[in-house]
Amino acid sequence: METLRERKKRRTRESLLRAALELFTSQGYEQTTIDEIAEAVDVSQRTFFRYFAGKEDVAFAVQKMTEAAFVAAVRARPPHEAPMKALRQAFLEGWETIRETVESVVPVELYLRMYRTIESTPALLAVHLRRSAATEETIARVLAEREGVDVDTDPRPRLAVAVFGGVIRVSERQWCTSEDFGLDSIRTLTASYLDQVGSALTGHWRTA
Repeated sequence: METLRERKKRRTRESLLRAALELFTSQGYEQTTIDEIAEAVDVSQRTFFRYFAGKEDVAFAVQKMTEAAFVAAVRARPPHEAPMKALRQAFLEGWETIRETVESVVPVELYLRMYRTIESTPALLAVHLRRSAATEETIARVLAEREGVDVDTDPRPRLAVAVFGGVIRVSERQWCTSEDFGLDSIRTLTASYLDQVGSALTGHWRTA
């Protein structure tokens, strides 16, 4: 059971996180200072650093949680599923868990606005791509373990994850420029693109 001290610390962390994302999305990541984030919650800069290493850390705090939830979902897939199906189902069936993970700390609408801020801020986008590469390596190792292969000698785990990760990136870019700016829309868009992977890689695209 959570103690009063633990509850107070959690609430302070969540307040700082929400304040940071509100400021990043309203006035820009580069324009926001740590002092402004701390002032928004009426705490000191020193208190901010008790919870976060800096602006980058707080900017990606929710993404870190969702990434961990997805990796856990991949690990939990039934062993009889083929790797690509395991990735697809972990994403689609784990969607509510991801939603709940977000809602446990910030409103979904704020999380979605921050996603667009990341995409439109070069410094944040560079970090996002680096983090995505690291997550993909983790997932490749999970797949290799599931399939009983050596990830360093068998290219298939990394190839599968590279294809899946590519679909996620295309979906993110399309979604960020779409008028249908909702959490369910990116799930639907990603599912549609995953369904087209086979024909995109092995089929002809000509319509005439």
